[in-house]
Amino acid sequence: MKKILFILGPNLNMVGIRDVNTYGSETAESINNDVMEWAKELNVDLEIYQSNHEGDIIDKIHSAYGNKDGIMINAGALTHYSYALADAISSVHIPAVETHMSNIGAREEFRRKSVISPVCIGTIAGFGKISYYLGLKALLMRE
Repeated sequence: MKKILFILGPNLNMVGIRDVNTYGSETAESINNDVMEWAKELNVDLEIYQSNHEGDIIDKIHSAYGNKDGIMINAGALTHYSYALADAISSVHIPAVETHMSNIGAREEFRRKSVISPVCIGTIAGFGKISYYLGLKALLMRE
């Protein structure tokens, strides 16, 4: 059974409340429950971790070293400027998939660049919560 860490960054605990035109009205809790169900169906041992604090997220990535087979990450706004987060992902040598519910390439200019993409094996964006299902599948199908 693959062990995957799913990291959600700043403000993603507020999905369903904030910017419903972009993220929809489904709550973060409901989405996380669906992701856990998908993980069970895929025979994945999934740990979901959300934090609004960059350092805590970096510590969580470090703790995955030697303990997880993959990382799926929606880093929220940290995606666009956190070189420290990119360094953490690259330092643990664990395949990571960047995921976003919204299509970051079609949003505001500052959201179009990801500094974590270069250290991830791929990016899935724009499919709402289905992006997370696709991220799990991508990690499982990677040779």
